[in-house]
Amino acid sequence: MKKVRVRYAPSPTGHLHIGGARTALFNYLFAKHYDGDFIIRIEDTDIARNVEHGEENQITGLSWMGIDADESPSRPNPKYAPYRQMERLEMYTEIAEKLVEMGHAYKCYCTTEELEEDYEKQKEAGHASTRYNLKCYHLSEEEKKHNEENGLEYTIRLHVPENKTYEFDDLIRGHVSFESKDMGDWVIVKQNGIPTYNFAVVVDDYSMDITHVFRGEEHLSNTPKQLMIYEMLGWEAPTFGHMTLIVNEDHKKLSKRDESIMQFIEQYEKAGYLPEAMFNFLSLLGWSPASEQEIFTHDELVEQFDEKRLSKSPSMFDKDKLTWINKEYLKKLSDEEMIAFCKPYLLNNEDTKHQPDEWLNAIVLLFREQIGYGEQIVELSTLFTTEPELSQEVMDVFEWETTPTVIESFLKNFPKDYTPENLKELMNVVKKETGIKGKPLFMGVRAVTSHQVHGPDLNSTLVLLGEDKVKARCQAYLDEKA
Repeated sequence: MKKVRVRYAPSPTGHLHIGGARTALFNYLFAKHYDGDFIIRIEDTDIARNVEHGEENQITGLSWMGIDADESPSRPNPKYAPYRQMERLEMYTEIAEKLVEMGHAYKCYCTTEELEEDYEKQKEAGHASTRYNLKCYHLSEEEKKHNEENGLEYTIRLHVPENKTYEFDDLIRGHVSFESKDMGDWVIVKQNGIPTYNFAVVVDDYSMDITHVFRGEEHLSNTPKQLMIYEMLGWEAPTFGHMTLIVNEDHKKLSKRDESIMQFIEQYEKAGYLPEAMFNFLSLLGWSPASEQEIFTHDELVEQFDEKRLSKSPSMFDKDKLTWINKEYLKKLSDEEMIAFCKPYLLNNEDTKHQPDEWLNAIVLLFREQIGYGEQIVELSTLFTTEPELSQEVMDVFEWETTPTVIESFLKNFPKDYTPENLKELMNVVKKETGIKGKPLFMGVRAVTSHQVHGPDLNSTLVLLGEDKVKARCQAYLDEKA
């Protein structure tokens, strides 16, 4: 068996998207499972859409997740370099000219206007799909010579064989076939000399000894075009696997315009998701382990990955599941690590950045069991920094007949030294003095002081609210009742 070599080949036209990250991850897991190589290759031929730092964002995003390439533009193997398509133009030109010489491709001098006019006529004639009319395929030698001598611009088109079936066994979908009659002659090199995707990818994959190609199902219809080139040049094609869509919770394809889901990996990093959690979560988007296990280490995923268990059905991006997985990883952090991870979010927040370290550390530890992602600590801290709107549940507790009695005793016996120990003793004093205990006692105090009926440890909550705020809220409540 050949050494497994797979690739992730993004265009530097944007930041690392969820879909791209999953494609890279499945290629990476497949390669590592079979002791193969994972390659990053940059498809940068769409010059107009390339963005500054697009390539860097792709690679650093994957590296953050723990997906490092064996070969890439910054880690080239001289045998296969270069790793950017715009640096490989000479190779594409050479292969395209070879296809022309072999009679499989030809120069097309049709202008954009001519093509559009012809396609419009085909639509008016009721054709379901439009295709090239073969005008330049049938040019005489004299016409070709005339066009050459006059320096007319041209594209290079591949001539699609007639009455031919292109078929392959997809690792995920099984046997797939396409008929050549459904395809028209297509452009392999544009007028500017830059190759089209379906041509360049074949040259790249073959010259880099790529053995397997895992990619999204949107590329399935590209495969017969690529198989044509492999066959015409006598090259062995790689094994293909087309992964199903990732859909949102409404079962619609993820769209970059869908604001209900963060679309890019760097957004999850900034929000405080751990890279191990993203690695784990994305591995379950379209792949299922043989067991019920859901939390995996990097090495466990490499060991257990089985391409036969890749799903044939769309995978739902479940935000709650991602947060649950992230929470499981956060639980493994020590208190010191948890503080170091979450405190920067508090220091970047206007309402908490001026608080002393002791207070910030205490906030993180108070909520550590509830935190699903780092940024969430800011939202949780609003309990201590804002005046929350009173819910109906809180208002109901305000009306309990026991609550005014509890708060009067609580305020009357308020300790001179506002310490956790003294606050704990205060609750005992109130219980003895009023004879009220359990839910009416503790929920009454919580509702009046924190304006919530549920929350973290009451004693710690009182400490972090601070003496002045606790006294003021108790007095305001009693004044309202007077």
